[in-house]
Amino acid sequence: MKKTFPLRAVVLSAMLTAVASALFLISFSVPLMPSFLKMDVSDLPALVGSLAMGPFWGALVCLLKNIIGLLHSGSLGVGELSNFILSTTLVVTAGLIFRRKKTRARALLASVLGALAMAAVSLPSNLFLIYPLYERFVLPRPGMILAWCQDVLPGITALWQAVLVFNVPHTFVKGLLCAALMALVYLPLRPVIEKFLKSR
Repeated sequence: MKKTFPLRAVVLSAMLTAVASALFLISFSVPLMPSFLKMDVSDLPALVGSLAMGPFWGALVCLLKNIIGLLHSGSLGVGELSNFILSTTLVVTAGLIFRRKKTRARALLASVLGALAMAAVSLPSNLFLIYPLYERFVLPRPGMILAWCQDVLPGITALWQAVLVFNVPHTFVKGLLCAALMALVYLPLRPVIEKFLKSR
């Protein structure tokens, strides 16, 4: 693929940000998971941007989506910070892997590896940053996150166990869902997107 024309990349990034922001508003609960863990596919447009234009543009879509998300945030920005950290991990990992060999199989492999990276990062980010911020600034008292997890699985006795049992697989499945949708959406449209980006 030829070098992306910056103005076209900006236009496509803006379009992807608009779609991502709309998808960010749509989430659903997952069975056997604490109710505060929601599933959404708002990372899909950023993943498409990263594969189509490079990791920088995918990360930019993640950033803009979460800045817009602050306008209706119910978590004082903590949820948006978490989403930015994890979604950026997904799209940057996938974009770096894909740009070395741009085949359909490579796109899917890159997205799955991005999902794995995102799941791995979710352990330390939630345990040492996001959940402490939630308990200090958002929730009325400490220990509520662990209590909610224990409502689903009483055998959990520590927060790290809750993150490992719930957050890590939840994040991985979210990444895999975006990877599957990418294969359905981006790969068929890839020639059209590349033609748009190459045009002057």
